Amino acid sequence: MTEALILDYVRTPRGKASRKGSLHGRTPLELVTHLQEALVARTGIDPATIEDVVLGCAGQVDEQGGNIARTATLLAGWGDKVPGVTLNRFCASGVDAVGHASARVRAGDLSLAVAGGVESVSRVPMFADRGPLWSDPETVRRIGSVHMGIAADLNATLLGYTRQQLDEYGLETQQKAAAAWERGAFRRSVVPLARSGSALGLDHDELVQPDTTMQFLAGLEPAFAQMGAEGQDAIALGMYPKADRITHLHTVGTSPAMADGAALLLIGDAHAAERAGLAPRGRVLAAATSSVNPVVMLTAGQSAVEKLIERARLRPADIDVFEFAEAFSALCLKFRNDLDTGPDRMNPNGGTMAMGHTFGATGAILVGSCLEELERRDARYGIAAVSGAAGLGVAVLVEKLDA
Repeated sequence: MTEALILDYVRTPRGKASRKGSLHGRTPLELVTHLQEALVARTGIDPATIEDVVLGCAGQVDEQGGNIARTATLLAGWGDKVPGVTLNRFCASGVDAVGHASARVRAGDLSLAVAGGVESVSRVPMFADRGPLWSDPETVRRIGSVHMGIAADLNATLLGYTRQQLDEYGLETQQKAAAAWERGAFRRSVVPLARSGSALGLDHDELVQPDTTMQFLAGLEPAFAQMGAEGQDAIALGMYPKADRITHLHTVGTSPAMADGAALLLIGDAHAAERAGLAPRGRVLAAATSSVNPVVMLTAGQSAVEKLIERARLRPADIDVFEFAEAFSALCLKFRNDLDTGPDRMNPNGGTMAMGHTFGATGAILVGSCLEELERRDARYGIAAVSGAAGLGVAVLVEKLDA
């Protein structure tokens, strides 16, 4: 079977998902086309040779509607003959886009593709598409599709984690992220945005808080207690009888910080790499999808990782780097404990709780970050994984190639 080679990776900085965030003045289309232009400038690739653009996006409405992948490709001047498709597997959309494009390259359907994701949460807020999964009371009741924060607190309760344990992880990821930026860990991949008119410039992930302390985290109020009291807890407990209560422990300091951003990976076969004169940096070996009970939902990313490792006939100990989307502290602690990753192999440069969760783009960022960390360590295998709403999870296995 043909190999799916990673030829390059770029991303925007992640901006705070608010009207005061530095990327709020940029449309989602601008974020994608900015990276498309950067990818061409960096690699010298002829856009006409790209056979598809596959983007993940969770909020496909308004400025992110109408197949943003195709629209961006036209705006970027890549020509009429470069297709585009936009996928939605909620927060796992970006990693799923990478998995889809890579599978098509391995199957021989594509020779060269761009895969990634985009999300401007400040301009297209969470739940803006008003899907029945979260807006129709009867659908919510029958499925048990509670808010992700309620699911996180349910998992923390079932697993027996304390508030201090959750806060300790929140502090750790902030410290890792600050240290990674300080040493320039993301310099190669991050493409800054210059100030343009009323739009601000940004050259770093602006959510990182290097001065975070345990004292500060301990002083934060539980973020989802009120929501639970207003009926979400009752829905969750009614659909998940294994639990008799939910203790609300997660705060804004131990929850993923919402962000704006985009990421793209150039993926092709050996012939495409040779034609473009590019040395492959890695290859996507396999991907796995998984689903779990929608009430506990956030364990699906780990489930996909476990399926992927088994399918590849590897062991958790064989994986040198895990980039796992930080969908709340409790799920990160469970992942680390169950797979015995230790803090050095799991999210070694911090994660989405510190640097920002860009929904549809997060998974693509994690795949690229995973490859970069493998290169720094001169290590072999890495896995990027994300849990999404309704109990969906996707994982991708990456192997670094020798230069």
